[in-house]
Formats: sequence, C-alpha cells, structure tokens
Amino acid sequence: MTLLVAATAAVEPSCYSRLTNEWFCAQYLHDRRDEIVDATVQHVQITVVAVLVSVLVAFPLALLARRVPRLEAGILGLSTAVYTIPSLALLPLLVPFTGLTATTVVIGLALYALTILVRSMLEGLRAVPEEVRESATGLGYGPTRRLLRVELPLALPVMMAGLRVATVSTVALTTVGTIVSYGGLGNLISDGVLTNFRAELMTASLLCVALAVVLDLLIVGTQWLLTPWTHGRRAA
Repeated sequence: MTLLVAATAAVEPSCYSRLTNEWFCAQYLHDRRDEIVDATVQHVQITVVAVLVSVLVAFPLALLARRVPRLEAGILGLSTAVYTIPSLALLPLLVPFTGLTATTVVIGLALYALTILVRSMLEGLRAVPEEVRESATGLGYGPTRRLLRVELPLALPVMMAGLRVATVSTVALTTVGTIVSYGGLGNLISDGVLTNFRAELMTASLLCVALAVVLDLLIVGTQWLLTPWTHGRRAA
C-alpha cells in the first residue's frame, strides 16, 4: 500500500499535491486544457448574447423614455429595481420558466445590464444638441432617418461608454450562472473553492479578468472605427 501511494505521488504533478497546492500550475493548464477551453467559450457566448439581448431591449426603452417624458421615471425605476434583485434569487425565479439552461442565465444577465444601458442610451440621445435636430429636420430628414443618420452617430460615444461598463459587469456576473450549471468560468471557480484547488481557482479568475479586458478593448476599437470624427478632436 505504501509503495502504491508513493508511486501515485510520483506520477501526480507536484502542484496538484494537497501538501503544496500551488496557485500557479502549468501542468494543470495542460491536463485540463479541454475543460478550460469549454468553460471559456461558454463564458464568452453567454456574456455576448446577454449583452446583445440587453441592447436590443434597452434601445427602444430609451427612445420611449425620451419621446414620452412621463414614462421616463417608470422605465428608469423599473430597470433599476431589477438590478436590486440578488442574482442568487433571480436565477432560481427564472428556472420554472426557462429550466436549467443557458437561457436562464442570459435572461438574468440581460435584465441586469438594462440598468446601465437604458440610462447611457437615454443620456446619449439627450446629448445631441437641439439645434442639430432642428437643422436635420429643416434639411428634410424624417424622424427615422434623422435618428439613424444624425442623432445616433452623435450619441454613440456616450452609448459606447455605457456598453463598456455593462459588458465588463456582465463578464463578472456570468460566473453566478454556476447556480444552474451554466456559469462558464464560474463553474471552475466554484469547483476550485469547494475542493480548495488553488490552481483551478486562480486560472479561472485570471481568465475572467483577461476576458473583460479583451471585450473592453474590442468595444473601444469598434467605437474608434465608428466615430472617426472624434479622432481629430482628441488630438487637438
């Protein structure tokens, strides 16, 4: 028995040992590569889909709040109220309707992102000078064309700032999806905490941070491409 234990310990990487339990372990990355990749891909998919769904819902709400001022307080209040619901409660509340699926997590995260996106989109639209709207109308622009060709481009910087915050926040909140087994890297974090496996916990945490940084840079790059008229202003 002693020889068997010794042989097993010799084969097992030293950083897996309960005696050392190192925070950084290259062997873990090699042995669990497929598991780490799958968790990362799931994390990206859930985050991106949730943010896109939230954008599709937030934009009409922001337009409605701007065009019908008496509804503004209700729309902003409702989107803020949803954010106060603890994620540990919101996801179980959705399970009876969506089941233990990724959809449950996507809906929950999309609802949370509304708090940031609705406000930033509304503020972006309000930042467009009234004289610009009047000039566009005078040039024959209808409401829809004016929105798409004039107002939206000018409101884009403020909207993108809100999108950056919402995206980074969603990357972190996606880990809570582990409650319904769809938490992406959160599944690894949960397992690392339960088993006190430091390498797993550290790897998943660093990947979350890296993912947030990458998505933020992608949004910044997209904004840079969509708003070329702001480059000269910054340089000046």
